[in-house]
Amino acid sequence: MNEKGPQDFDLQDRLIDFAVRVMNVVEALPNSRIGNHIGGQLSRSGTSPAPNYGEARSAESRKDFLHKMKISLKELRETHVWLLMIQRKPLIEPQEKLAPIISECNELISIFVASVKTTEKNK
Repeated sequence: MNEKGPQDFDLQDRLIDFAVRVMNVVEALPNSRIGNHIGGQLSRSGTSPAPNYGEARSAESRKDFLHKMKISLKELRETHVWLLMIQRKPLIEPQEKLAPIISECNELISIFVASVKTTEKNK
């Protein structure tokens, strides 16, 4: 779509780091029926924002960019819900261990919400 600055590459790195952290959470889940179910869902939603953002950076139009950013946002929101379920059950002890990744997920959601709003405003 247009040239991206260094902060965009920082966001991509941040999303990749987040995906790796999600993978670590998935690997820490118990090998049980519910652990496997949530692990599968979390691994899909939590690793999806990074490649979707990569696609957004190469969008063919503003509409395409917005669509891919919204997909990343949707996946981050789903990831947030799965992380909260893991924390509340609790499937990983201590529960506080999940606080940093939940916080990072919230921050990423905020970044994507702001970006989507800005893009929609500048149509």
